[in-house]
Amino acid sequence: MSDVVTELTDETFQQTIDEATTPVIVDFWAAWCGPCRTVGPIVEDLASTHADKVTVGKLNVDDNQATAAKFGIMSIPTLILFKDGKPVKKIIGVRSKGDLEREFELA
Repeated sequence: MSDVVTELTDETFQQTIDEATTPVIVDFWAAWCGPCRTVGPIVEDLASTHADKVTVGKLNVDDNQATAAKFGIMSIPTLILFKDGKPVKKIIGVRSKGDLEREFELA
């Protein structure tokens, strides 16, 4: 994981979301998930490109099932945008960097 992406856990998730000074995009993923491996580099690129506008975190759903269940994660990869500590947009599946920038209003 790069230094621009925060690794989240059940224990650190809520505090990270609540204390963020920018909107937060969370990538819900698992190591065995092929599409997650496709989205991972795109998410890291978003984190690098838009570090001034957004905080990016990744949560492994296999290791952190409580948080995944709390947000109803049934398919991965799922990306959720949080603003002011609340989920405001959910994207499921693989998307291009440009699509994600438009969806998350980063462009």
